[in-house]
Amino acid sequence: MTPPDPADRPGRLGVGVVGTGRVGAVLGSALRAAGHPVVAVSAISEASRERASTLLPGIPVLDIPEVVRRSELVLLTVPDDALPDLVRGLADLGAWQVGQIVVHTSGRFGVDVLAPARAAGVIPLALHPAMTFTGTSLDLSRLVGCSFAVTAPGPVLPIGQALVVEIGGEPVVLAEEARGLYHAALAHGANHLVVLVAQAAQALAAAGVADPGRMLTPLLEAALDGALRAESTDGPGAITALTGPVRRGDAGTVREHGVALTTFAASTGAVDVVAGYRALARSATGRALAAGLISSAAAQELLDGINEDAGTLQVDDGPDPQEDV
Repeated sequence: MTPPDPADRPGRLGVGVVGTGRVGAVLGSALRAAGHPVVAVSAISEASRERASTLLPGIPVLDIPEVVRRSELVLLTVPDDALPDLVRGLADLGAWQVGQIVVHTSGRFGVDVLAPARAAGVIPLALHPAMTFTGTSLDLSRLVGCSFAVTAPGPVLPIGQALVVEIGGEPVVLAEEARGLYHAALAHGANHLVVLVAQAAQALAAAGVADPGRMLTPLLEAALDGALRAESTDGPGAITALTGPVRRGDAGTVREHGVALTTFAASTGAVDVVAGYRALARSATGRALAAGLISSAAAQELLDGINEDAGTLQVDDGPDPQEDV
Protein backbone atom coordinates (compact mmCIF):
# COMPACT_ATOMS: atom_id res chain seq x y z
CA MET A 1 0.00 0.00 0.00
CA THR A 2 1.37 3.40 -0.96
CA PRO A 3 1.90 5.66 2.08
CA PRO A 4 -0.17 8.84 2.06
CA ASP A 5 1.41 11.96 0.63
CA PRO A 6 2.01 14.56 3.39
CA ALA A 7 0.79 17.21 0.95
CA ASP A 8 -2.66 15.58 1.04
CA ARG A 9 -3.08 16.25 4.75
CA PRO A 10 -5.65 18.89 5.68
CA GLY A 11 -4.56 22.34 6.72
CA ARG A 12 -1.49 22.60 4.49
CA LEU A 13 -0.10 26.13 4.30
CA GLY A 14 1.93 27.95 1.69
CA VAL A 15 5.20 28.78 3.44
CA GLY A 16 7.46 31.75 2.74
CA VAL A 17 10.94 31.74 4.27
CA VAL A 18 12.46 35.14 5.01
CA GLY A 19 16.17 34.50 5.48
CA THR A 20 17.57 31.19 4.20
CA GLY A 21 20.43 31.00 6.66
CA ARG A 22 21.26 27.78 8.44
CA VAL A 23 17.98 27.71 10.35
CA GLY A 24 15.60 28.99 7.70
CA ALA A 25 16.63 26.61 4.93
CA VAL A 26 16.43 23.59 7.23
CA LEU A 27 13.08 24.47 8.80
CA GLY A 28 11.65 25.34 5.40
CA SER A 29 12.75 21.93 4.14
CA ALA A 30 11.25 20.23 7.20
CA LEU A 31 7.92 22.00 6.74
CA ARG A 32 7.87 21.01 3.08
CA ALA A 33 8.53 17.38 4.06
CA ALA A 34 5.49 17.66 6.35
CA GLY A 35 3.39 18.63 3.35
CA HIS A 36 3.45 22.41 3.55
CA PRO A 37 4.48 23.76 0.14
CA VAL A 38 7.24 26.37 0.25
CA VAL A 39 6.13 29.09 -2.16
CA ALA A 40 9.03 31.54 -1.98
CA VAL A 41 12.21 32.40 -0.10
CA SER A 42 14.44 35.43 0.34
CA ALA A 43 18.20 35.04 0.13
CA ILE A 44 20.79 37.77 -0.17
CA SER A 45 24.23 36.22 0.33
CA GLU A 46 25.74 33.64 -1.98
CA ALA A 47 25.80 31.14 0.90
CA SER A 48 22.07 31.64 1.50
CA ARG A 49 21.29 31.22 -2.18
CA GLU A 50 23.31 28.02 -2.25
CA ARG A 51 21.48 26.66 0.81
CA ALA A 52 18.15 27.53 -0.80
CA SER A 53 19.04 25.73 -4.02
CA THR A 54 20.24 22.66 -2.09
CA LEU A 55 17.54 22.29 0.54
CA LEU A 56 14.67 24.01 -1.29
CA PRO A 57 15.36 23.35 -4.97
CA GLY A 58 13.09 25.00 -7.47
CA ILE A 59 11.67 27.51 -4.99
CA PRO A 60 11.71 31.09 -6.32
CA VAL A 61 14.06 33.52 -4.59
CA LEU A 62 12.23 36.85 -4.28
CA ASP A 63 12.45 40.09 -2.34
CA ILE A 64 11.01 40.02 1.15
CA PRO A 65 7.71 41.87 0.57
CA GLU A 66 6.88 39.52 -2.30
CA VAL A 67 7.70 36.46 -0.17
CA VAL A 68 5.30 37.77 2.47
CA ARG A 69 2.61 38.55 -0.11
CA ARG A 70 2.62 34.98 -1.45
CA SER A 71 2.62 33.22 1.92
CA GLU A 72 0.02 31.90 4.31
CA LEU A 73 2.73 31.09 6.84
CA VAL A 74 5.73 33.44 6.99
CA LEU A 75 8.85 32.01 8.61
CA LEU A 76 11.17 34.78 9.83
CA THR A 77 14.64 33.35 10.38
CA VAL A 78 16.79 36.46 10.57
CA PRO A 79 19.32 37.55 13.23
CA ASP A 80 17.79 38.67 16.53
CA ASP A 81 18.89 42.27 16.17
CA ALA A 82 17.33 42.53 12.70
CA LEU A 83 13.94 41.13 13.67
CA PRO A 84 12.20 44.18 15.23
CA ASP A 85 13.04 46.50 12.34
CA LEU A 86 12.04 43.87 9.78
CA VAL A 87 8.63 43.33 11.37
CA ARG A 88 7.96 47.05 11.68
CA GLY A 89 9.26 47.80 8.20
CA LEU A 90 6.91 45.26 6.64
CA ALA A 91 4.06 46.73 8.68
CA ASP A 92 4.88 50.20 7.35
CA LEU A 93 4.72 48.77 3.82
CA GLY A 94 1.32 47.23 4.53
CA ALA A 95 2.73 43.79 3.73
CA TRP A 96 1.12 41.80 6.53
CA GLN A 97 -2.23 40.11 5.81
CA VAL A 98 -5.16 39.35 8.08
CA GLY A 99 -5.13 35.70 9.17
CA GLN A 100 -1.55 35.12 8.04
CA ILE A 101 0.55 33.00 10.41
CA VAL A 102 3.85 34.68 11.24
CA VAL A 103 6.52 32.57 12.94
CA HIS A 104 9.90 33.77 14.10
CA THR A 105 12.66 31.50 15.39
CA SER A 106 14.52 33.91 17.68
CA GLY A 107 15.28 32.54 21.12
CA ARG A 108 15.56 36.01 22.57
CA PHE A 109 12.11 37.29 21.65
CA GLY A 110 8.60 36.11 22.34
CA VAL A 111 5.60 37.40 20.41
CA ASP A 112 5.74 40.99 21.63
CA VAL A 113 8.27 41.71 18.89
CA LEU A 114 5.54 40.84 16.38
CA ALA A 115 3.21 43.57 17.67
CA PRO A 116 3.30 45.62 14.43
CA ALA A 117 2.25 42.52 12.50
CA ARG A 118 -0.40 41.60 15.08
CA ALA A 119 -1.95 45.04 14.59
CA ALA A 120 -2.52 44.01 10.99
CA GLY A 121 -4.35 40.84 12.05
CA VAL A 122 -1.70 38.13 11.79
CA ILE A 123 -1.42 35.07 14.04
CA PRO A 124 1.88 35.45 15.96
CA LEU A 125 4.08 32.50 16.98
CA ALA A 126 7.59 32.29 18.44
CA LEU A 127 9.15 28.86 17.84
CA HIS A 128 12.78 28.46 18.85
CA PRO A 129 14.60 25.14 18.30
CA ALA A 130 17.05 24.32 21.09
CA MET A 131 19.65 23.08 18.66
CA THR A 132 22.65 24.30 16.71
CA PHE A 133 22.40 24.13 12.92
CA THR A 134 24.89 23.35 10.17
CA GLY A 135 22.52 24.48 7.42
CA THR A 136 22.70 21.09 5.70
CA SER A 137 20.40 18.08 5.33
CA LEU A 138 22.13 16.55 8.37
CA ASP A 139 20.06 18.89 10.53
CA LEU A 140 16.76 17.40 9.36
CA SER A 141 17.21 14.18 11.32
CA ARG A 142 18.37 16.16 14.36
CA LEU A 143 15.04 17.96 14.47
CA VAL A 144 13.41 14.70 15.53
CA GLY A 145 13.03 14.92 19.30
CA CYS A 146 14.47 18.44 19.41
CA SER A 147 12.81 20.72 21.97
CA PHE A 148 11.21 23.92 20.64
CA ALA A 149 10.31 26.78 22.94
CA VAL A 150 6.78 27.80 21.93
CA THR A 151 5.44 31.21 22.91
CA ALA A 152 2.09 32.42 21.62
CA PRO A 153 -1.23 33.90 22.78
CA GLY A 154 -3.30 31.20 24.44
CA PRO A 155 -5.92 30.77 21.71
CA VAL A 156 -3.31 30.10 18.99
CA LEU A 157 -0.80 28.18 21.10
CA PRO A 158 -2.02 24.83 19.67
CA ILE A 159 -1.07 26.00 16.17
CA GLY A 160 2.53 26.50 17.22
CA GLN A 161 2.60 23.18 19.05
CA ALA A 162 1.16 21.38 16.04
CA LEU A 163 3.74 22.85 13.67
CA VAL A 164 6.55 21.68 15.95
CA VAL A 165 5.10 18.18 16.21
CA GLU A 166 4.69 17.98 12.43
CA ILE A 167 8.42 18.41 11.86
CA GLY A 168 9.31 15.90 14.58
CA GLY A 169 10.08 18.30 17.41
CA GLU A 170 8.84 18.44 20.99
CA PRO A 171 7.01 21.67 21.90
CA VAL A 172 7.80 23.23 25.28
CA VAL A 173 5.48 26.11 26.21
CA LEU A 174 7.45 29.12 27.44
CA ALA A 175 6.09 32.37 28.88
CA GLU A 176 6.89 35.63 27.13
CA GLU A 177 8.74 37.02 30.16
CA ALA A 178 10.93 33.91 30.43
CA ARG A 179 12.42 34.11 26.93
CA GLY A 180 15.43 36.19 27.96
CA LEU A 181 16.52 33.82 30.72
CA TYR A 182 15.76 30.79 28.56
CA HIS A 183 17.92 32.03 25.72
CA ALA A 184 20.75 33.09 28.03
CA ALA A 185 20.78 29.59 29.53
CA LEU A 186 21.03 27.93 26.13
CA ALA A 187 23.71 30.31 24.90
CA HIS A 188 25.69 29.88 28.11
CA GLY A 189 25.56 26.11 27.78
CA ALA A 190 26.15 25.66 24.06
CA ASN A 191 28.24 28.68 23.04
CA HIS A 192 30.48 28.73 26.08
CA LEU A 193 31.01 24.98 25.80
CA VAL A 194 32.59 25.71 22.43
CA VAL A 195 34.82 28.36 24.02
CA LEU A 196 35.81 25.94 26.77
CA VAL A 197 36.82 23.31 24.21
CA ALA A 198 38.83 25.90 22.29
CA GLN A 199 40.65 26.96 25.45
CA ALA A 200 41.43 23.40 26.50
CA ALA A 201 42.61 22.49 23.00
CA GLN A 202 44.92 25.52 22.85
CA ALA A 203 46.50 24.63 26.18
CA LEU A 204 46.96 21.00 25.11
CA ALA A 205 48.60 22.08 21.88
CA ALA A 206 51.01 24.27 23.87
CA ALA A 207 51.75 21.25 26.05
CA GLY A 208 52.84 19.35 22.95
CA VAL A 209 49.74 17.32 22.15
CA ALA A 210 49.63 16.93 18.36
CA ASP A 211 45.87 16.27 18.10
CA PRO A 212 44.02 17.96 20.99
CA GLY A 213 40.61 17.20 19.51
CA ARG A 214 41.26 13.50 19.46
CA MET A 215 42.47 13.54 23.05
CA LEU A 216 39.52 15.60 24.27
CA THR A 217 36.75 13.73 22.45
CA PRO A 218 36.28 10.67 24.71
CA LEU A 219 36.84 12.69 27.88
CA LEU A 220 34.40 15.46 27.04
CA GLU A 221 31.80 13.12 25.56
CA ALA A 222 31.84 11.07 28.79
CA ALA A 223 31.70 14.20 30.96
CA LEU A 224 28.80 15.70 29.01
CA ASP A 225 26.89 12.43 28.94
CA GLY A 226 27.34 11.96 32.66
CA ALA A 227 26.23 15.50 33.45
CA LEU A 228 23.13 15.29 31.27
CA ARG A 229 22.17 11.92 32.69
CA ALA A 230 22.55 13.26 36.22
CA GLU A 231 20.46 16.32 35.36
CA SER A 232 17.60 14.11 34.17
CA THR A 233 17.28 12.35 37.54
CA ASP A 234 15.99 13.44 40.93
CA GLY A 235 18.58 15.05 43.17
CA PRO A 236 21.14 17.84 42.96
CA GLY A 237 21.47 17.46 39.18
CA ALA A 238 24.44 17.68 36.86
CA ILE A 239 26.94 18.67 39.55
CA THR A 240 26.87 15.11 40.92
CA ALA A 241 28.75 14.04 37.77
CA LEU A 242 31.66 16.32 38.71
CA THR A 243 35.07 14.63 38.76
CA GLY A 244 38.64 15.91 39.10
CA PRO A 245 40.52 17.92 41.70
CA VAL A 246 37.61 20.04 42.95
CA ARG A 247 35.50 16.94 43.56
CA ARG A 248 38.45 15.32 45.38
CA GLY A 249 39.26 18.47 47.33
CA ASP A 250 42.78 18.57 45.89
CA ALA A 251 43.60 22.20 46.62
CA GLY A 252 47.27 21.71 45.77
CA THR A 253 46.40 20.45 42.29
CA VAL A 254 44.08 23.37 41.67
CA ARG A 255 46.79 25.78 42.82
CA GLU A 256 49.31 24.16 40.47
CA HIS A 257 46.82 24.44 37.60
CA GLY A 258 46.69 28.18 38.21
CA VAL A 259 50.48 28.42 38.05
CA ALA A 260 50.70 26.36 34.85
CA LEU A 261 47.93 28.27 33.11
CA THR A 262 49.35 31.64 34.15
CA THR A 263 52.71 30.69 32.64
CA PHE A 264 50.93 29.49 29.49
CA ALA A 265 48.96 32.73 29.25
CA ALA A 266 52.06 34.86 29.70
CA SER A 267 53.75 33.16 26.78
CA THR A 268 50.75 33.01 24.43
CA GLY A 269 48.53 35.93 25.45
CA ALA A 270 45.64 33.54 26.16
CA VAL A 271 44.74 35.23 29.43
CA ASP A 272 41.10 34.25 29.02
CA VAL A 273 42.05 30.66 29.80
CA VAL A 274 43.28 31.61 33.27
CA ALA A 275 40.22 33.74 33.99
CA GLY A 276 37.89 31.05 32.68
CA TYR A 277 39.52 28.29 34.71
CA ARG A 278 39.37 30.28 37.93
CA ALA A 279 35.78 31.36 37.43
CA LEU A 280 34.58 27.84 36.70
CA ALA A 281 36.67 26.32 39.49
CA ARG A 282 35.06 28.73 41.96
CA SER A 283 31.62 27.83 40.62
CA ALA A 284 32.42 24.11 40.78
CA THR A 285 33.56 24.51 44.39
CA GLY A 286 30.43 26.38 45.43
CA ARG A 287 28.09 23.91 43.74
CA ALA A 288 30.00 20.87 45.04
CA LEU A 289 29.74 22.27 48.58
CA ALA A 290 26.02 22.99 48.21
CA ALA A 291 25.42 19.45 46.93
CA GLY A 292 27.30 17.92 49.85
CA LEU A 293 30.06 16.52 47.65
CA ILE A 294 32.85 18.25 49.59
CA SER A 295 33.21 19.62 53.11
CA SER A 296 33.28 23.30 53.98
CA ALA A 297 36.93 22.96 55.02
CA ALA A 298 37.83 21.43 51.66
CA ALA A 299 35.90 24.16 49.87
CA GLN A 300 37.80 26.87 51.71
CA GLU A 301 41.14 25.28 50.86
CA LEU A 302 40.12 25.06 47.22
CA LEU A 303 39.04 28.69 47.11
CA ASP A 304 42.29 29.75 48.73
CA GLY A 305 44.18 27.89 46.02
CA ILE A 306 42.05 29.27 43.23
CA ASN A 307 42.39 32.85 44.44
CA GLU A 308 46.11 32.69 45.16
CA ASP A 309 47.97 35.18 42.95
CA ALA A 310 44.78 35.64 40.92
CA GLY A 311 45.62 39.26 40.29
CA THR A 312 49.16 38.80 39.01
CA LEU A 313 48.17 38.47 35.38
CA GLN A 314 46.22 41.46 34.13
CA VAL A 315 43.88 41.44 31.16
CA ASP A 316 44.05 44.37 28.71
CA ASP A 317 40.66 46.05 28.84
CA GLY A 318 41.10 47.49 25.34
CA PRO A 319 41.32 51.08 24.11
CA ASP A 320 40.33 54.08 26.16
CA PRO A 321 36.57 54.75 25.67
CA GLN A 322 37.42 58.20 24.26
CA GLU A 323 39.56 56.78 21.47
CA ASP A 324 38.21 55.98 18.03
CA VAL A 325 37.91 52.26 17.30
